[in-house]
Amino acid sequence: MRMEELVQEKLCQAFHDESIVFDKSRFAGGLTNYNYIMNIKGIEYVVRQPGGMTEQIIDRKIERVNNNIASEFGVNSDCIYFDENSGVKISIHIKNSQNMAQADPSSPQNLESVSDIMKKIHSFPKHFLNCFDWQTELSKYERIIQQQRGDFFFDYTTLKEQLITFVQKNIKSTILAPCHNDTVPENFIIDDTGRTYLIDWEYSGMNDPCWDVAAYILESKLSVEAINHLIQSYFSHPLTPTEELKIKSFMMAQDLLWTAWALIRHYNGDDFLEYCCIRYERFRKNIKAMTKSPHCSIANMVMS
Repeated sequence: MRMEELVQEKLCQAFHDESIVFDKSRFAGGLTNYNYIMNIKGIEYVVRQPGGMTEQIIDRKIERVNNNIASEFGVNSDCIYFDENSGVKISIHIKNSQNMAQADPSSPQNLESVSDIMKKIHSFPKHFLNCFDWQTELSKYERIIQQQRGDFFFDYTTLKEQLITFVQKNIKSTILAPCHNDTVPENFIIDDTGRTYLIDWEYSGMNDPCWDVAAYILESKLSVEAINHLIQSYFSHPLTPTEELKIKSFMMAQDLLWTAWALIRHYNGDDFLEYCCIRYERFRKNIKAMTKSPHCSIANMVMS
């Protein structure tokens, strides 16, 4: 069954109405999945159509549990239907909202909102069932690429080994807390009262909180001033050498991990090659610079 037909079937099931037609005219964004806004019986919903290969990349059973925990503690949008077999999800659309990328991810007010919501998540009294470990995830993605008979960049293995060596040498201890692990500005939603939500919990799991901080810095391409503001807001102190090395390591790990993720989508026939190359070029630049000197600034590492 084609994915559109599957979404159509799940919509009819969710609303007990065989006349509902899956309407893709209002695209609401997405990389891993494709989201569409639909008005059903006078209420606006966000309907998620899972992207290619996601059934191999994401454990939807775990996502469902973590998604519910995030809703329980008031940081997630309201989910009214979640099919853990297909990955189809239906949530209430947050009215008059915009995502952080549209609203300016580097304004002081928005940086403080992002910091507050990350601190709230990282101190959830209820833990997620799973751990998110970037090396485990990367190995899984590499196996999928090999099954697809896909190729890697010529220096991929060498540079990956350099990163693993760098991480082993520089990160002596990690903390495990509930983390979102995909804190791109598009996943932070602000409503017209200024309340901020964090959506899309596919990659969530127990991880070091510095991963989420690093991801927001990298994905938002924050300036020096914005980085300093976020760090002050989140940590309430200048970065310790350990925290700084974690953030730098995780920024490089994220570029490598999402490069492999994009290769999976590319070999599946999706248009992800440019995204893949941009991320890999930045990873290549940063691992070479950091191997020479770990004092390269976080702001320099953001630049493509």
